[in-house]
Amino acid sequence: MSFAGLHAHNYSLFAIPAGWVLAMVPHFYAIGLYNKERAPGTAEWDNMLPYANRSEGLKNAKISPYMAQRFLRAEAANDNSHTILPYFAAAVLAGNYARLTPRFLNNTVLFFFAARGAYIYFYINGTTPLMSKLRSVSYVASIVACMTLFSQAGRVLY
Repeated sequence: MSFAGLHAHNYSLFAIPAGWVLAMVPHFYAIGLYNKERAPGTAEWDNMLPYANRSEGLKNAKISPYMAQRFLRAEAANDNSHTILPYFAAAVLAGNYARLTPRFLNNTVLFFFAARGAYIYFYINGTTPLMSKLRSVSYVASIVACMTLFSQAGRVLY
């Protein structure tokens, strides 16, 4: 398989909406988990009051403590993923404005996605100190990807 297309064409702007999709994955997982693990006869996910599902809804659904913690970690991963998204988008835009090479932009974006994917995995499944440390490392790696785009754009522009 050739990666020549990744080096010849700039796909980095497509990464911004793709980043939003990746950020939504933990939320959709949390909704599915909530509906799957709730006790029979209890209410399904309430989309009209989504934040209430994290407190009263979680108690009323009688979800086991283990799964309730998993649900909350998935929602936290979703929240954090949306927090970093504007920073990532700005970094991608800065890299494009500076006309960084398609190879550099695409590789950095792929590194960001790998780091964020790992972050989401470690956050949702993190029940040990090692997993929480790996989550922190993957978080920092995603920040490094953004900082790299900003610093390289700055280097080219000034």
